Formats: sequence, C-alpha cells, structure tokens
Amino acid sequence: MDVLKWSKRFLIATFILFTFVAINAQSSYTPMGDIRSAFKDSYVYEGQGDYESAIKALKNVYDLNNYEVNLRLGWLTYLNKQYDESIKYYEIANNLMPLSIEAKFGLVNPYAAQEKWGKVEEIYQNILKLDPNNSVANYRLGLIYYYKPDYDKAYRQFEKVVNSYPFDYYSVLMFAWTNFKLGKYSEAETLFNKVLLISPDDASALEGLKALNKK
Repeated sequence: MDVLKWSKRFLIATFILFTFVAINAQSSYTPMGDIRSAFKDSYVYEGQGDYESAIKALKNVYDLNNYEVNLRLGWLTYLNKQYDESIKYYEIANNLMPLSIEAKFGLVNPYAAQEKWGKVEEIYQNILKLDPNNSVANYRLGLIYYYKPDYDKAYRQFEKVVNSYPFDYYSVLMFAWTNFKLGKYSEAETLFNKVLLISPDDASALEGLKALNKK
C-alpha cells in the first residue's frame, strides 16, 4: 500500500514538473508572425532614423538562438553608435552560424568605428579562410596594408581582386598605386591608363602618370 501511495505521489509530482516545463517553454516561444511584425516595425523605424525604437521592437521578440534577430540587432545598435552592443550581437550571430560571411562583415563595422584595425584585419583574414577569392575582403585588406604601409602585402591582395575584376575602378587604381610604390613603373603606367578607360580624366590616375614622368 505504501508503495502504491509513493508511486501515486511520484506520478503527480512528475506530472506537475512536466506541466511547468511545458508552460515555461510555451511562454518563451515567440510566434513567427510576431517576429515578422517586429522586423517590419524595425525597418520602418530605421527608415525614420529612430534606431532606439527599431532596437526596442526586436528586443521585444529577442531570442538568443535566433541568428536573424541577433544579426539585425548588431546592425541597428551599430547605427545607434552602441558599438560594444553591436559587437556582442554580431558575435552571437557569428557563433550561431560560424560559416556566415555576412555576420563577419557586419562585425567589421563597430570595430572600424572604434578604429580597432587589428581586429578588422583579423576578421577579413577569417573571411578569406572561408572564401579566399572574396573581392570585398581582399580589397579592404589591401587598403589596410597599403596605408600601414606594407606594399608587398597590399600588392597580393589587390592582385587577387584585379585578376577577378580587371575593369573595376577602385581595385585597378589601388593596384596601380601599389605598383608605383613598389617601383614597378611599367606596370603602374599600364594600370593608370586602364583607369582612364574606366574613368576618363580621373584625377588620381593623371596624378600617377605625372609622377611617373618624373622618374
């Protein structure tokens, strides 16, 4: 009889426990319709420049395990100049989806705003480990090296971009100046002239050709 009473009490306690867990799980679940509505509101507020309200709209449906919510909060807090908060959300998004390149590009923004160029360089290198020919990461990393200055490293990054996009204005121009800085004057001349095909009368390309004439 005692065994039966104990079993009955155990079953009741177990039922209460699972009911509590189920209720708690339901209370933490956010319907997709609410998330869509929050995103829609956040876009409206962002368009109005009201970043605080846009952030609040998404925080009302916040889920630590939701990649999209964390990614968007990373962007909105960046726009609101809450750079440490932005880093936090982008890091969460990146941890949720480690292969995400967009989360890494997003993470660059708050670090760049804080002028933490070492972190920016590290992020671009991580992107290139996943996507070695990513033109944006190669170009921006090339800029970092150019202005350090480290022209040899800049050369390698710009060369990758120009090989993929031979008629891209910014990449060809920077590759031209990098060649000039490295003393590769013939290559620089060819590239400066190519820039003038993309952007006739371009001031920077003309300046480069003028500098070459003095060599």
